[in-house]
Amino acid sequence: MDVNLEDKGCRQRALTGVRRVVVKVGTRLLTDMAGLSASQRIDQLVGGLAVLRERGWEVLLVSSGAIGAGMTVLGTARRPRAVPQLQAHAAVGQCRLMYHYETACVARGFHCAQLLLTADDVQNRERHLNVTSCLDALLGQHVLPIINENDSVSVAEIRLGDNDTLAAMVATMLRADLTILLTTVDGMHRRLPDGTLGERLSVVHHIDDELRQMAGGTDGNRFSVGGMATKLRAAEVVMRAGESLIIADGRDFGVLAQIAAGADIGTLFCGRGDTRRMPSHKRFLAFFSEPAGEVVVDAGAEEAVCRKGRSLLPGGVTDQAGAFGRGDTVRIVNAQGLELGRGISNYRCDEVARIKGRKSADIRRILGVDACFDEVIHRDYLVLTR
Repeated sequence: MDVNLEDKGCRQRALTGVRRVVVKVGTRLLTDMAGLSASQRIDQLVGGLAVLRERGWEVLLVSSGAIGAGMTVLGTARRPRAVPQLQAHAAVGQCRLMYHYETACVARGFHCAQLLLTADDVQNRERHLNVTSCLDALLGQHVLPIINENDSVSVAEIRLGDNDTLAAMVATMLRADLTILLTTVDGMHRRLPDGTLGERLSVVHHIDDELRQMAGGTDGNRFSVGGMATKLRAAEVVMRAGESLIIADGRDFGVLAQIAAGADIGTLFCGRGDTRRMPSHKRFLAFFSEPAGEVVVDAGAEEAVCRKGRSLLPGGVTDQAGAFGRGDTVRIVNAQGLELGRGISNYRCDEVARIKGRKSADIRRILGVDACFDEVIHRDYLVLTR
């Protein structure tokens, strides 16, 4: 397909100054047609990752395939449905995968390390920072971190089965310049009126409802869970953080070298670049912190917060919900219930109930010595989600 100059320029910008990249590989790319764990495929993948490392890029790998590998080892024909069986297969399969990964890495002169994460590891602030520090240390030692969801202990993660989202989370935590999701299709395509696929989208600058409708469901493979819809959600997260993501066909891992060389490969979701990358504390707020409640705002506050970059003052708050305390994350919603953003509340929910609709000058009179802030949420600790 023809690539216009704007799209070509976007690809060049996305690759300029890349220092850190997250690569995600799905289950289907690590199994052969017979459903066996393919050590040759892992060797080829590590070869592709080595090419990126030779460019001076720090590489992190998010690898699916533990349950599928466990099915191979245990001779299981169909993906188990019972949670204990899924956990057992993941535990067995993870050992097999890491054996193949370490063998392939050592053959190329470096080592790999395994990190198995749960949702709490990224949502709890202290553990979030510990994970980030550990990964930074591994990269500093020129080790290849291999990350997966901890399917053996996390029921929720098995039900999600979504390493596309995990890759986006890792990329956002580590401020990766580029995320590459390898799959069995050559990118995202337009969907024609008859339901068939049209041309491949080379570059996407903005994700809208039309694109979301183009994204289908799961891929239907017996080993894997997920599809284009999860990849699109991952792209939204990465783009909001200000970075770029590529969805590409990984059936030939030589695609990694082609991407690094700037070839028109896959679909690039173009981020905003260094000048508009989200600060680290706002990343945690936007993508990882679990809201403890919400505050409802009027149209004037919505305008001030969303379009003028102002703090949320008590006068614009009309209601509150939840049992949140000072320093907790809360959702900011409008009168229609649409989430506008998230922020760290300066006041408890009962205090917000007392000062809502009032002027900032009235806070000290209402709350007395507990009045420490003029804002319910300061703009420095507020991030928009719409």
